[in-house]
Amino acid sequence: MLRSIVTVLFVAFYLILSTPLMLYVTVLRCFNKEKADRISLHNVCWAFGWVNRLAGMKIEKEGIENIPKDTACLFVANHQSILDVTVTYPMMIDRTGFIAKDNLKKVPLLNIWMSKLYCFFLDRKSKRAGLDMILYSIEKIKEGISIFIFPEGTRNRDNLNEVAEFKSGAVKMASKTGCPIVPVAIKGTRPVLEDHFPFLKKGNVKVKFGEPIIIDELDEENKKHLADYCHEKVQRLLDTM
Repeated sequence: MLRSIVTVLFVAFYLILSTPLMLYVTVLRCFNKEKADRISLHNVCWAFGWVNRLAGMKIEKEGIENIPKDTACLFVANHQSILDVTVTYPMMIDRTGFIAKDNLKKVPLLNIWMSKLYCFFLDRKSKRAGLDMILYSIEKIKEGISIFIFPEGTRNRDNLNEVAEFKSGAVKMASKTGCPIVPVAIKGTRPVLEDHFPFLKKGNVKVKFGEPIIIDELDEENKKHLADYCHEKVQRLLDTM
């Protein structure tokens, strides 16, 4: 319980105390958008790093070298916990927007930071929101901003070793832009929180990045069933962990 209280207090104080920086970044964005983005990225990565430490997670990462350094990409990952975001975000080497649940938009201050980091709040009950998410992601990828999405659509609450079916629309932005797709497997976050929510329990977490998928190099069958192909890649990564 103490671990949970300390972590929650850290997040609360961080959001409050970072307000002046948020205002500075907002003003800076009018003059130097790229610098403002990088300050936001480093600031949130620092905060999430401390959340991970306070939550008691020992994180092991593999395949970081597979993240493209010269182009925006689409990250596709399995989803076991809300902590998947705090674990993976500090591993991003450049500006990356996460596709998040719309209820996070209701959290004061956090919603502003997420917006500044190009996160999209998705209402899964709205068909229109799905189209808006695709159009938004296409726009950002063309601007050089990577997108991180969990194509299962929700956290997998069943077999932790099985990746649920990917939603076909979740990878359309890659088809439309031709950007590389980086498969990501995450393991160990659910036992830290979801298995005994709202309390945190320390644990080992592993994140593995696979080799980028280049759409133009795929045969027509795999292009046609791109979501299934990405699902298979993530499942294989998870099987090796």
